[in-house]
Amino acid sequence: MYIRELKKTITSLHGVGKTLAESYANLGVSTISDLLLLAPRTYEDRSRIVPLGYVESGSYANTIVQVRSHHYFGGGRKRTLKVVVEDISGEGPGKASLLCFGRNFLERVFRIGSQFYLYGQFQRNFHELQSSQFEMLPLLPDGSMPNTFGALLPIYPLSGNLSQRIIRRDIAAALKLYGNFSEELPESIRTRNQLLPLNEALQNLHQPKTLADAQSAHHTLGFIELFYLLLMSRRKRSMQNQGKRAAPFVITQLQQQCIERLPFSLTSDQHKVLKEIGTEIAEDNPMNRLLQGDVGSGKTLIAWLSALQCIEAGGQVAFMAPTELLARQHAEMAAQWLEPLGIRLAFLTGSVTGKSRTLLLQALKEGQIDIIIGTHALFSAEVTFASLRYIIIDEQHRFGVVQRIALLEKGRTPDVLMMTATPIPRSLALTVFGDLNISTIRTMPEGRLPVTTYLVANESRQRMYRAIGVEFSRGHQAYFVYPRINDSGESTLRDVESMFKLLTNTMYPGIPAALIHSRLPEDEKVSILTRFRNKELAYLVSTSVVEVGIDIPNATCMVIEHAERFGLSALHQLRGRVGRSTLQSYCFLVYEQSLGDDARKRLRVMKESNDGFHIAEQDLLIRGPGEVAGTRQSGFLKLRFASLTEDFSCMEQAKIEVDAILESDPGLVDIANSTIREVLLKAPPFEEQRIDN
Repeated sequence: MYIRELKKTITSLHGVGKTLAESYANLGVSTISDLLLLAPRTYEDRSRIVPLGYVESGSYANTIVQVRSHHYFGGGRKRTLKVVVEDISGEGPGKASLLCFGRNFLERVFRIGSQFYLYGQFQRNFHELQSSQFEMLPLLPDGSMPNTFGALLPIYPLSGNLSQRIIRRDIAAALKLYGNFSEELPESIRTRNQLLPLNEALQNLHQPKTLADAQSAHHTLGFIELFYLLLMSRRKRSMQNQGKRAAPFVITQLQQQCIERLPFSLTSDQHKVLKEIGTEIAEDNPMNRLLQGDVGSGKTLIAWLSALQCIEAGGQVAFMAPTELLARQHAEMAAQWLEPLGIRLAFLTGSVTGKSRTLLLQALKEGQIDIIIGTHALFSAEVTFASLRYIIIDEQHRFGVVQRIALLEKGRTPDVLMMTATPIPRSLALTVFGDLNISTIRTMPEGRLPVTTYLVANESRQRMYRAIGVEFSRGHQAYFVYPRINDSGESTLRDVESMFKLLTNTMYPGIPAALIHSRLPEDEKVSILTRFRNKELAYLVSTSVVEVGIDIPNATCMVIEHAERFGLSALHQLRGRVGRSTLQSYCFLVYEQSLGDDARKRLRVMKESNDGFHIAEQDLLIRGPGEVAGTRQSGFLKLRFASLTEDFSCMEQAKIEVDAILESDPGLVDIANSTIREVLLKAPPFEEQRIDN
């Protein structure tokens, strides 16, 4: 079939006019190929008789019945027809009542003594089997079955004026007229992976004879979908790596001096990742790498060490963080580790103004600054560099593509290192981030103890307060985190301001504390954190403003109130504020009794695991790929047949095939002229993200 035929609009089908075309458009269907690749949500099995006598409450009947009687119940406008039917399939006895709410006209259709095919869901009420959701079709004169009985029926998503009957009609017409896709994958790939020919897959998708046929069709189309997704991302990565000059990695003089000054040794993973980054920085083509690691694994130190390699080569470094609070902490760490080596540091955020800002920007332009650390202020138009060679972006998912590009344009193809403390699930690493080189730090610094996590119901709150009081008596510190700054009478949620009063006046009188949230002036937040770091305060009462980057080794307790309202990523990040030394630390997840299924799953995961990589995989299962990857779900990687949470083995097989093709003959599969790829992957894998300050 020629591509132009498949690109015809669905209005070329008989019976599809403007109104139905608008309804189809809401499902993302505008062409014949869109329609043929519309994936059913599920299937109704009408291939075998299920008589009324064998139907349990809540299950489905699929049988032949005869109408025995009509009755009415209720009065006035609520008067409702009840049709009593008896099973005559010969497979078993049984009677049932069909409740025709708002359809009393069916008395003329379902005449007493007439015979019908019946499919419906039944409940047992008032000592009888009843259904208000059913489908009845008369027996045909020649004794044959209607096409909706004796078959496996696809159930499609609906919109507007569409019905299952209309969609099935239009797809059947499209299969007859246009359902002849050209094979795009080599036969060897289809054979190795037990894939159906494309036309057979489409036939089995929409008109399967058995459930196994439908499953084979979904497997085939899911594999093709993942194949093209991986081919696009890995081909891009392959092109980026073409012509790279391999160079042996050697620790530079500044890096060696910095490592020798550290009061601890680098972990094996830190050594490995430093080599990976350093090797790529030394190559001709620019680096585009993601560094992932659990909270507290030492990613930032590796970022600073890799920056020294660039500075020794005469370049400048920009380090961008999503919030001023986090940027300040990074600046303090950089000053501690790098200034003794003679590295010239600067700090730039929106709060740096006036003459000091003018002088800073001039020094940056003249090359008198080696590393500048800041927030989104770094990509403003007035910021220019003498020689920007290296960009480090912390918590990369909090920055949009446009913001990252704006910073890239300030240098001549600089190397880029993006960091995340939210580990990426393997399936997303292969697909969404497939065009990136990824470095991973799994090992934690020596001596760290897993944080002990408790789930705390309201009735156990006092015991929790007493346990934290014991930690205060040992000289340790704590965080109390709440979802709101103040209540204002709008809800029953505990909030920062009211709980600060309760904790300081009732629970821990005389113990120094402070309240911190996003509405406080920046200098006040910095002052509070400085006092907390200096042990002048025993605890902070906060919103999630302390979620990332706050590093207080003496803090051993994290209390998260209304924990059921936080996502897994946020819970893991908040818990990561404690357990940052050799002290045993504790996390208390305080929850309300009425938990939804997802909230219960999240809390159970947090209770059972400290492993950020395991938590990321569970987060993907619970929330889906869009949210986990830091993008809005709508418009994000809308896979029709494959599942990033369930089809990992299929994804790995597709990756093997893609890598073999790219290694042997990159032109073997022509993705530019692939109608299947065009339809399956029409949604862009990335969507613009907001900056979260």
